[in-house]
This record gives sequence, structure tokens and C-alpha cells, in this order.
Amino acid sequence: MRSIPEIDGGLECRVEELGYEVVELRWAGSGRRPMLKLRIDRSDTIPGEGVTVDECAQVSRELESWLDEHEGISERYVLEVSSPGVDRPLSRPRDFERFKGECVAVNGKEVLLGRATRLEGELLGLAESGTDNESVLLRLPSGEEVGILRSEIRKTHLVFTWE
Repeated sequence: MRSIPEIDGGLECRVEELGYEVVELRWAGSGRRPMLKLRIDRSDTIPGEGVTVDECAQVSRELESWLDEHEGISERYVLEVSSPGVDRPLSRPRDFERFKGECVAVNGKEVLLGRATRLEGELLGLAESGTDNESVLLRLPSGEEVGILRSEIRKTHLVFTWE
């Protein structure tokens, strides 16, 4: 199922009004029975401290009343609201600033920097944000600092470390 921009924007605004941020919004299912998978977080959340099940349920109830009235989506939709989990994806520039210093995994579309399709390291931030040369900056376990073009990245996410 394809994303519906007006619904995406409306959901994002409503989630922010409730004091949360959209981490990820994915559409699945079919036009007759669309499924919206929404991952939310609190913008002040420290890594490892996510939203609760009760908070997800509250956001779901608030969004359902708006979606029920929206003519752009089938009345048979399914809304799934969840926490981003301990392996929270990083996709927006603000994510890369907020989680500087955390351990992340970068999964490439192909082999990255001639090494592997997955690299882990300490997130140092973004370089050349908003340009075609936007890069994720990492300090690898060896201490080497590298930049990986965002256009070569399939997914970046936090790595949970057991203590």
C-alpha cells in the first residue's frame, strides 16, 4: 500500500501535539484494508527508555478518532502504534544529532567503504546535512573516523548494549 501524504502529515502533526514524535510510519496491506504501522517516541527520551504500552494505546485512541473521520482512507484500516524498541531506527537529521555518542549500526545497500554491508561504531553525527553529499559520521571500534554517504545506506539504527 502506498503512503497517503495528507494522512502522513496529519498523523505527524497530531502525534507531535500529543507530546511525541514519529520515528517511523509504514504503510502495508491493501487499499481495501490498509495497515498503518506507526512507531513513536518521546523527544526527550534517553536511549533505552522508550514509550510505554499505555502511551501507545493513548496515542492510538487519539489518532483513530481522526482517521475514522478521514475520507482518504478505508474505514477498514488497521492502526498499529508501538515503541521504536531498543534498536530504534535513525532516519531524520535530528536523530543523528540527538543520538551522538551512541553505538549505531549502519546497513548498506552494498558493501560500505570496501569493508562490509554492516558497520558498527560510535555515532559522531552528520556531515553536509541536507545536501547530496550528506554523510553519517562514525568512529569505528578501531578508532578510525569515517563518513558514509546516506545515499549508500539502507538503514541506520541504535545498537543495544547489555550491561
